[in-house]
Amino acid sequence: MSEMRVVGVRVELPANQPILLLRETEGERYLPIWIGSVEATAIALEQQGVRPARPLTHDLLKDVIGALGRQLEQVRITDLQEGTYFAELVFDGDVRVSARPSDSVALALRIGVPIHAEEAVLAEAGLIIPDEQEDEVEKFREFLDSVSPEDFRGADT
Repeated sequence: MSEMRVVGVRVELPANQPILLLRETEGERYLPIWIGSVEATAIALEQQGVRPARPLTHDLLKDVIGALGRQLEQVRITDLQEGTYFAELVFDGDVRVSARPSDSVALALRIGVPIHAEEAVLAEAGLIIPDEQEDEVEKFREFLDSVSPEDFRGADT
């Protein structure tokens, strides 16, 4: 199992499909996960330190966990089946709850817990970006610095 860090989210054109990009903290592999626009917005808001006037769903879940006296200890990306990623929230007392990776990461960022990926998932879907593509990663980071949460909202919102 490898600890991962969130590089950020990006909207893949022309389909306007957000991608969550994770990277091993002690390795070279990246893990791209296609996610929904609501979750992309939640992740981007948290990364940018934006605090909405009222709690969003992931903020609410964080507050509920605290109100119930539980502690989220980590998030695990556990499986990849037919292009769909699976994750679980690991609470104190080894209580585990199945969740989507996008929701799990949004919650992990808010609470400040580690994100891990199973080796089998990284072996199947992890990408090593060659040195000549490092400038693409830098462009991605520059994109993340310039993007706003509104960029992830669909045309119908």
